[in-house]
Amino acid sequence: MLSMRRNDPRQYDDLAAEWWRPDGPFAMLHWLAAARAALIPPAGASGGVLLDAGCGGGLLAPHVRGKGYRHVGVDLGRPGLRQATPRGMTPVNGDVTALPLAGGSADVVVAGEILEHVTDLPATVAELCRVLRPGGLVVIDTVNDTALSRLITVTLGERFGVVPAGLHDPALFVPPRRLVAEFARHGVALTVRGVRPSLADLFRWLVLRQAVTGRIVPTFSTAVLYQGTGRRRHA
Repeated sequence: MLSMRRNDPRQYDDLAAEWWRPDGPFAMLHWLAAARAALIPPAGASGGVLLDAGCGGGLLAPHVRGKGYRHVGVDLGRPGLRQATPRGMTPVNGDVTALPLAGGSADVVVAGEILEHVTDLPATVAELCRVLRPGGLVVIDTVNDTALSRLITVTLGERFGVVPAGLHDPALFVPPRRLVAEFARHGVALTVRGVRPSLADLFRWLVLRQAVTGRIVPTFSTAVLYQGTGRRRHA
């Protein structure tokens, strides 16, 4: 029986010590962070700001270190931000529906594994686009709203320990068509592709219980997980 309602942000506070355990409940989030970082090019000669919206424990930080950005992470959970701070990220306590950044201040905006948790998707997308400079890059990944994603992410995922019980509310899962339309309203043409974990890595982690530096690879289907990238058009 769940001790909190589904998708309660306090769960992340309770699990803060697990963020950096390679064999812990957030292991696959490390794999997704690496795949997300692969979509982010190095900053220009003058540097730039990378906003990590819903940054959690800062899992993206080691993968973008050396790319030349000032890495700013925004999250509701202070325990997670305390985990992120030693990783070289500038932590900011805040809500993704009201980001505490100036308009057009970020060169790259990243929203990884957060959009399936927000209760106001239009407001969140509007904020991500507001803080992105014209020509800037947005990078997202999230969970599709399908029967297959609910089976894998919630029913099986929770049963086999892939994700902690109650972490997701499937009512908040986001179909790609809706997300593309929301970004288009704010001048960002989002292109999406399906992704999945490497099956060999998943087997080693789930069945053999090995600490794995797992890979997320492209797939033909967006039915469960998908990534998206897009640039904000110039005025």
